[in-house]
Amino acid sequence: MSALPWYEDVSPGRGTLPPRAWYARSDASALSLNGDWAFRLSPTADTEDESFAAPDFDASGWGTVAVPGHWVLRGKEYGGPAYTNVRYPFPVDPPRVPTENPTGDHLRRFDLPADWPAGGGAVLRLDGVESCARVWLNGTELGEFKGSRLAHEFTVGHLLGARDNVLALRVHQWSSGSYLEDQDQWWLPGVFRDVTLLHRPAGSPGDFFTHAPYDHVTGHGTLRVECDVPGRVTVPELGLDLATGESVTVPVEPWSAEVPRLYEGELTAGGERVPLRIGFRTVAVENGVMTVNGRRVLFRGVNRHEFHPQHGRALDLATMRQDVVLMKRHNINAVRTSHYPPHPAFLDLCDTYGLWVIDEGDLETHGFEDLAWQGNPVDDPRWTPALLDRAARLVERDKNHPSVVMWSLGNECGTGAGLTAMARWIRDRDPSRLLHYEGDRSCADTDVYSRMYPPHAEVDEIGRRADEGPERRRELPFVLCEYAHAMGNGPGGLADYQRLFETYERCQGGFVWEWIDHGLVHPVHGYGYGGDFGEELHDGNFVCDGLLFPDRTPSPGLLEYKKVVEPVRIADGGPGTILVTNGHDVADLARLAFTWSFLADGETLATGPLDVPAVAAGASTRVALPVPPSHPAGAETVWTVRAVLAEDTAWASAGHEVAWGQIPVSGPATAPRSVTAAAHPVRPMRPVHEAGRITLGPGVFDARSGALLSLGSLPVAGGARLDVWRAPTDNDEGAPWQPEERHGPLWRGLGLHRTRHRIDEITWSDDELTVRTRVAPAASDLGIRTTYRWSADGSSLRLGVEVVPEGDWRVPLPRLGVRLGLPAALDRAVWYGAGPGEAYPDTRAAARLGRWEAAVDTLGTPYLRPQENGARIDTRWVELTSRTDGVRVRGDRAFSFTARRWTTEQLDAAAHATDLVPGDTLWLHLDHAQHGIGSQSCGPGVLPAYRLDAAPASFSFTFGPAGG
Repeated sequence: MSALPWYEDVSPGRGTLPPRAWYARSDASALSLNGDWAFRLSPTADTEDESFAAPDFDASGWGTVAVPGHWVLRGKEYGGPAYTNVRYPFPVDPPRVPTENPTGDHLRRFDLPADWPAGGGAVLRLDGVESCARVWLNGTELGEFKGSRLAHEFTVGHLLGARDNVLALRVHQWSSGSYLEDQDQWWLPGVFRDVTLLHRPAGSPGDFFTHAPYDHVTGHGTLRVECDVPGRVTVPELGLDLATGESVTVPVEPWSAEVPRLYEGELTAGGERVPLRIGFRTVAVENGVMTVNGRRVLFRGVNRHEFHPQHGRALDLATMRQDVVLMKRHNINAVRTSHYPPHPAFLDLCDTYGLWVIDEGDLETHGFEDLAWQGNPVDDPRWTPALLDRAARLVERDKNHPSVVMWSLGNECGTGAGLTAMARWIRDRDPSRLLHYEGDRSCADTDVYSRMYPPHAEVDEIGRRADEGPERRRELPFVLCEYAHAMGNGPGGLADYQRLFETYERCQGGFVWEWIDHGLVHPVHGYGYGGDFGEELHDGNFVCDGLLFPDRTPSPGLLEYKKVVEPVRIADGGPGTILVTNGHDVADLARLAFTWSFLADGETLATGPLDVPAVAAGASTRVALPVPPSHPAGAETVWTVRAVLAEDTAWASAGHEVAWGQIPVSGPATAPRSVTAAAHPVRPMRPVHEAGRITLGPGVFDARSGALLSLGSLPVAGGARLDVWRAPTDNDEGAPWQPEERHGPLWRGLGLHRTRHRIDEITWSDDELTVRTRVAPAASDLGIRTTYRWSADGSSLRLGVEVVPEGDWRVPLPRLGVRLGLPAALDRAVWYGAGPGEAYPDTRAAARLGRWEAAVDTLGTPYLRPQENGARIDTRWVELTSRTDGVRVRGDRAFSFTARRWTTEQLDAAAHATDLVPGDTLWLHLDHAQHGIGSQSCGPGVLPAYRLDAAPASFSFTFGPAGG
């Protein structure tokens, strides 16, 4: 067999410089080569024609491509993106790849700036190319490399001319490196990060390593900067001027994610001045707990892929800053850079704004799991040099960032000697940080015990150190590197996880999967997911599993997470007081201001400031509330206390809400059980049967079916019938590898999406219309006996519903309530209950009691794959109105309502939001209860407390005119 081509060889490459620390700027000259490049795409890599790299090559007939960018996002003629989660989109035959290997030739002509220094050398830096690149400058081959999300540099000073330089790249979509980059994301070839020419003055530093540990006992930090050439380090604020390699210990303020204190310094060596951004901090494991600067850390984290809906992984600085600002505004304090090192500028932002970072290697071989890990590169010594190269490029590039507190070997690679070799190298090079890897349950190579999606009960067991396993593992801190799968509606159960994290010292939080939906702009669907771009192999909308929608609009899941992880707890402290607990790791409450408001039946009667002392991290205090203002007798009353920023910060303005709590004072007055039991009784109306219709107060019914036909002047569709179906969420559908039952398929298999309603009896008396039915799916003996009891006074109509399940119901119900259709002209909703956004039994932490108002068309949540959404929980009453008409619905107890312009069946059938076309009916769901959401699209299902098991139930609603 002939030798393999370079792109199939397992080596990491040749010709590149050793990896070194990245820094954003120095006083040395630099020239960005970003911009439009000449581009030619070939369908295969089977070519030895390198003539395009010659300086005189005529590329006038080529097209162009943006750098940074991905050629597959330019249009169908350039191929298309492809999404797979685990499976490789090519035959698994390592290290070979298909002959059909799209190959992009790139050309960039450039002149040196007029002020480019004459002396010294120069380096060409490429920060990210997928999946590999061969590089020429002015016709001379520099070398080649693999490692898509890693930086590579070449020495080029001896080849540069003042004018008409030609940089040529040959980029293959597939290479041996692709086997190491199976990272649950779009496969997007191209030069997607910066390309830069750097002047290197004589004697300038090639690499440096800033060591800045902090002693929390003495309050002193020790600074030492290693450098490969002699130089000096100055830190004016600390009065420091010392040689590289020297150490000095001085009083300092430490760096943390909550107080990201940085000291600006400078390294001067040869002819270059390099800025230093120094954060003093020490990471350790003490008595089985991870600490930073002697304090336990609780990660309120997210996993972050780099993604932009138009540009893929080519992110600009503004987008990276937007991510960091949104994280800070939503109480997120940590990022796992899944599953590769991010653009280095992102880590600068984490240093500046304050985020703990698990910096992950560019490594995942998950596709071998389906092959019983046979041929897995991390357990094949031929690949070890490539693995060590990836480890070195991770650590050397990012070692000077105080935000990075853990190195992660990679993700979902199984186990193997190559991982051990990586761990050994990283520990030798940088023992100041912890080492993370989730895929080896023995934790032989790690400093933390990391898991993905363990159920709550197992987290509780681990927290108590009662879990089985190696003794050494039970002595390690526990981190959920992935949990709470944020796919579609959800994730549910966040608050239950957080209670465990705050109960057990060993449980140090986790990282929600994931930050953003990877929906790419699509000409038909708005945003597309797997399968929308013609892929022959794909994993559908599993790529849309983020807390942000693709345009970076926060989802309800992010708002829920913000509330669940808020670093200040505000709770009932006893009569006339609240208990304020500071859950920060480090910061006191001096930077926050507190306000109170007093609500009666959802209306704010009074507000004011609340004096809360600067409680230390981890401490609590009781604070007296003012005397409640006068309010109507019998009103439901509640205190709302908010913690907001007292002053502007880098990430939010003064007044930004950090935390809130509600403390009930008095409950609602008991709702009438019938219209005759109202506070001002009205004589009940008598049903009138005439011409096939039954009239009862404002209601008109069909005499044969008992279906409600109109409500006052409003026609009614669908008859106000029992409703037990919802369009299954991604979490209802679950994942096929889940050990638990998946309710969506079970519901559909049972036929709950196509129930039939049998009329058994219609009777009426002097004051009530009674309709008895049986609601059941075909091909099953299961059913629900349902009785509707209608009564009325002069202006309102009351519906009482009683349900009794029949048969052996072994699955929970999706929902239990009634559905009716109203005129589409009703376009405004006002309600008193929890809001302002959607909420379900296990996603309700962010919903607060109040009086809310919204356009009907904004009540829904535009999940990329349409599914159940938009419920408002704990509703006391809701009004739906147009300019001329309206209806108010009250419940005898708190209920949930959903209003949308398509049926549940239409919602269930839709694959994209563009499939949903508003009709001439507004469908109103009034739910006595709904099943929880859970996280079973990849994590655990619905906890028992949030299941809606089939059981006898009764509930009622009263319909009346708006304003009544």
